[in-house]
Amino acid sequence: MSYDYDLFVIGAGSGGVRTARMCSQQGLRVGIAESQYLGGTCVNVGCVPKKLFVYASAFSEEFEAAKGFGWELGPANFDWNKLRDNKNQEIQRLNGIYGHLLDGAGVELHEGKATIVDPHNVEVNGQQFSCKNILIATGGTPFVPEFPGSDLVITSNEAFFLEKLPKQIVIVGGGYIAVEFAGIFNGLGVETHLVYRGPLFLRGFDQELREVIKEEVENQGVNLHFSTEIENIEALQDDIYKVQFKNGSSLEAGLVMYATGRKPNIAGLGLENTQVETKSNGVVIVDDYFQTAEPSIYALGDVIGRVELTPVAITEGMALTKTLVEGTPTSIDYSNIPTAVFCQPNSASVGLTEEQAREQYGDDLKVFRSRFRPMKETLGGGAGKVFMKMIVVESTDIVVGCHMVGEHAGEIIQGIAVAMKAGAKKADFDATVGIHPTAAEEFVTMR
Repeated sequence: MSYDYDLFVIGAGSGGVRTARMCSQQGLRVGIAESQYLGGTCVNVGCVPKKLFVYASAFSEEFEAAKGFGWELGPANFDWNKLRDNKNQEIQRLNGIYGHLLDGAGVELHEGKATIVDPHNVEVNGQQFSCKNILIATGGTPFVPEFPGSDLVITSNEAFFLEKLPKQIVIVGGGYIAVEFAGIFNGLGVETHLVYRGPLFLRGFDQELREVIKEEVENQGVNLHFSTEIENIEALQDDIYKVQFKNGSSLEAGLVMYATGRKPNIAGLGLENTQVETKSNGVVIVDDYFQTAEPSIYALGDVIGRVELTPVAITEGMALTKTLVEGTPTSIDYSNIPTAVFCQPNSASVGLTEEQAREQYGDDLKVFRSRFRPMKETLGGGAGKVFMKMIVVESTDIVVGCHMVGEHAGEIIQGIAVAMKAGAKKADFDATVGIHPTAAEEFVTMR
C-alpha cells in the first residue's frame, strides 16, 4: 500500500522534531504537525525561557556580592518588560531555527491541530493524510486542580508573559517548576511564598539534598509553607487575591501561580479511534520500543510519563529512528540520567539517592559528604554553602550516586555523569587530579 507519509509526527517539540529530522534524513517520507509553536514546551514555556529568567534573577545577589570585590554600584533598577520582551525575541529566533531544521531535513510541516482518524490516517486543517506509522509526541500541559477560585490562578505558561510583576506572589507546588520559579520571583524582588501540601519539596530526590536546598532557599528569602493546603482563593480589589488555607491562616498576594504537575496533552487527539491505551492519568502506554497497543502508532517524550526531561525525549527519538529506519527494535537505558533543579543556588544529581541505594545495597555503602563556604562568598559576604555527596558501593567501589547544591551544579554533575555511565569507581575519582581552586575539585578529594 502507498502512503502519503512513512511517518507522521504529531507534536513539534524536542522529541518529535528530532525523530522527524533523523527519519527524513535517512530516507523516510515524514510529515509533522504542530498547533502551537515549534520547539514545544522546552523552548517556549519551559527550560529555555526559565533558564533565562534564572540568570536575570541571580543578578541581584551578584550586585550585592560585587561590593566585597571593590565594585561600587549605583541604585539597581530592574525592568521586567525589557527582560520579557528580550526573552520573547530569543524564543522567536529559536522557533525559526526549528523551522529551518525541519525544512532542511525535508520534513513537511503542517501548522494546525492533528487528529488521528484511524490507525493509518491523520487529519490537519480538514485535510487527511495516510501514514504508514504515526508518532504521538504531544508532551504535557499544566494541571490545576479544581477548587473555589481555581479560575483566578496562573500556571508557568502564563508566568513567562506577565504584563507586570506583582509585589507578592504565592506559588503552589513542590516540584522543579515551583521551586525554580520561587527563586526567580524572589530574585527579581517579589515577596515570594512557596506553598506545598507535603512536609518537604522535591519528593523523589535525595532526602539530605532536599533538606540542604530548603535551608539555602530560605536563606535566599523565600517564605516556605509546608504541610499547607489551599481551601479557596478570593479576588479582592486592586488586583489582590486572598489565599485561604485549610489550617485557618491566609495570605494576600498580587498573583497566585499553580505548579502542581503536568498531564499528558492528549485532549482531542482522536485516540478513541484507535487501540491506543492510556493510564488513568492520561499517560500513553508503550512498550520498551515506544510502540502502543496500536501497532502503527508510537509515542515518546512527556506524553508517556517516564522521565520527563528534554534530553530524554531526544534520546528516545534517536532510538525510535533506529527502530523505524533499520528495523532493529531499540530501547534506551534510563539509569544514571543526570538532572538539575535551577533553584538558587542550583542543585544537580545523577544516579541513586541514598535512600534508593540503601534499598538496593543495604549496609554495603560508603557515603561521602562535604559542605563548605565557597571561595566567592569569602569576599562577597554571602551566607550560602556548597553541598556535595557521593554514594559508593563498598564491596565494588563503584560510584552509584552524586549530588550537589551550589553554583554551577549542573555543569559539574554533567561531567560526573559521563564518568558514572562508564562505571567509574571511587578509586578513579581519587586518582584524578583536581583543578584548583574550584568547587568541583571536592568531588576528587573526598576521603
